[in-house]
Amino acid sequence: MDAESLDRSIREDIEKADSFESLEQARIKFLGRKGLVTSLLKNIKDASPEERPKLGAVSNRLKQLAEDLIAAKLDSLRAGRVGSRFYTPPIDATLPAHDGVTGRRHVLLEVLRQLKDIFFGMGYSLASGPQVELEYYNFHALNFPDEHPSRDAQDTFYITDDMLLRTHTSPVQVRYMEEHQPPLKIIATGRVFRNESIDPTHAAEFHQIEGLYVDTDVSLADLKRDVEIFVQQVFGSKTRVRFRPSFFPFTEPSAEVDMSCFVCQGRGCSVCGNTGWIEILGSGMVHPNVFRAVGYDPEKYSGFAFGIGVDRVAMLKYGIGDIRLFLGNDLRFLRQF
Repeated sequence: MDAESLDRSIREDIEKADSFESLEQARIKFLGRKGLVTSLLKNIKDASPEERPKLGAVSNRLKQLAEDLIAAKLDSLRAGRVGSRFYTPPIDATLPAHDGVTGRRHVLLEVLRQLKDIFFGMGYSLASGPQVELEYYNFHALNFPDEHPSRDAQDTFYITDDMLLRTHTSPVQVRYMEEHQPPLKIIATGRVFRNESIDPTHAAEFHQIEGLYVDTDVSLADLKRDVEIFVQQVFGSKTRVRFRPSFFPFTEPSAEVDMSCFVCQGRGCSVCGNTGWIEILGSGMVHPNVFRAVGYDPEKYSGFAFGIGVDRVAMLKYGIGDIRLFLGNDLRFLRQF
């Protein structure tokens, strides 16, 4: 068989191979110990010195052609393809199905969704703002004095002299009041950042949800009503709340809010430190200076504000002892919720 005929035979036989067995037969025919191409290579030594280079070049070209075509056909068969036709393996419908991998909300997002639903049901709407904030909105417009320790670089992540990563979501309230007139009732949610030492109860980034209600004749009684509704919706209808005097630059008067321990019902246990109470949020009546900063008349309007740590609520609700677990992306932890 001359080189041209052998070339054609190689191409046709390998192309026609429609199974691993027929492809192996083609390989043996051309590249086996007694194959046509192998025999051609063996005959090189018997050729004259003048013919030997030409015969060697032809033989090697045919050998390479056969190897390349066989490799390509083998890949095609392994991929379940024969020529332009696709092979579909049979399906045994009696076999049990494999468990699918399903996604789920992160526990913090799930808790945030629950809290937002509660406040939406109380008539609050959602406001949002930037995480990279101006010092004016983060501190000055909220009545923080220049010497307040939270302004120091040891507590705040500064980007420039007047730009920083927000330390709370209260700047969203200021921005919203600048663009809207009372009455207004909003919540601001999102990630906040503080230069904290990382430990089981502190993180450099965490999540807040803050509320603001402004209208004429808003009082502490309105604040107490909304806080009680929120706490009882999250931790049970028998949960009680109490207000303790505190200080926040942007509210006056200010109060820390405690709830009765949902584990021991106020009798005292390890969760509440044997006091029967758990601190849950900070609150107060909006300071007149904050109203003046946004152009509201403090003689006409009043309002209250409160702030809740979403991470803290999640830790209390699910008995999580280390805030760092929220950021670890450990599926063994996340799949529990």
